[in-house]
Amino acid sequence: MTKEVIVIGAGIIGASIAWHLSRAGALVTVIADSGAGGVATPNSFAWINASWGNPETYFRLRVRAMAEWKRLAKDLPGLPLAWCGGLCFDLPADRLEAYAAEHSAWGYGIERVGREQAALIEPNLAELPDFAMYVAEEGVAEPVAAAKALLGDAERRGARIVTGTVGALAISGDRVTGVVVSGEAIAADEVVVAAGAGVPAIAATAGIKLPIETPPGLIVHSRPYEKLLNGLVLGDRLHMRQTAEGRIIAGSDFGGGDPGVDATATARDLFAATKAMLRGAEGLELDFHTVGYRPTPIDGFPIIGRAEGVDGLYIAVTHSGVTLAPAVGLFATREILDGERDALLAPYGLGRFAQ
Repeated sequence: MTKEVIVIGAGIIGASIAWHLSRAGALVTVIADSGAGGVATPNSFAWINASWGNPETYFRLRVRAMAEWKRLAKDLPGLPLAWCGGLCFDLPADRLEAYAAEHSAWGYGIERVGREQAALIEPNLAELPDFAMYVAEEGVAEPVAAAKALLGDAERRGARIVTGTVGALAISGDRVTGVVVSGEAIAADEVVVAAGAGVPAIAATAGIKLPIETPPGLIVHSRPYEKLLNGLVLGDRLHMRQTAEGRIIAGSDFGGGDPGVDATATARDLFAATKAMLRGAEGLELDFHTVGYRPTPIDGFPIIGRAEGVDGLYIAVTHSGVTLAPAVGLFATREILDGERDALLAPYGLGRFAQ
């Protein structure tokens, strides 16, 4: 029997889940109150990596997700990805060494580089570090374009895209049976809530409390410019990269920093620091800044899986959305359609917060 699944959210996580479900033969309806790309995804630094904040279990999930991006690129040619590498020097030398030693022991391809090597990797940096780490296998996605590509192909496979706001989950007994959009019920065998910062409010309509914070992150975007950066640069209080269309985007960390009380003034200061970090940037101009609200479970790790005590409901929310998207899409599809939960998701169910 073909399963009917509603996916709430058109960001990179929702788009990946919808695409994987459609490819596996499910009848998919995507519901979102914004266009393809959602709300958080357009404001993402879009770094694909397995670098930071990792116990080894989370590192393994992220490494698998990096591999799934490569698989996804083969399955969907033209996906906007670049395996450009990342040059990192945003920690004191002792902490950078400890990070490198730990991740190298886990098999991550970290190379220690000095000033001369850093200059070869990123020749347009005005201030070169004496010591840095370089991971050639890290990359970036253009997240909105990637989400649009996934949703477009899902539509070609029969998925339906509905613009609207989910007011509540439809419930019968202890089972979610669909959603209510503008007062109209839409039925499904399973509902996936992948609406980023909107997940807690939707889940609450089924009596499920999700411990999620939504810290703001400011990122500046230049106007398109000549090529200045080869890859990711993760410097002291300044992370930056150049997009496929030539925009330099930067934040005080990869998720964007605190915008403060005057986001426009903070953006001007950040952009000035970005220009000062680059040679040949005299003509670089600030185009706009964004403030994204990052859906972040309180322990920093994803919530991926079915809600306990409520049938027919699957939750997918994480701050590491761009990195994890293809793995989450694949694993969620297997769990929803076949009941198979991947071992890499074992630590990341909602039940961990009940303790």
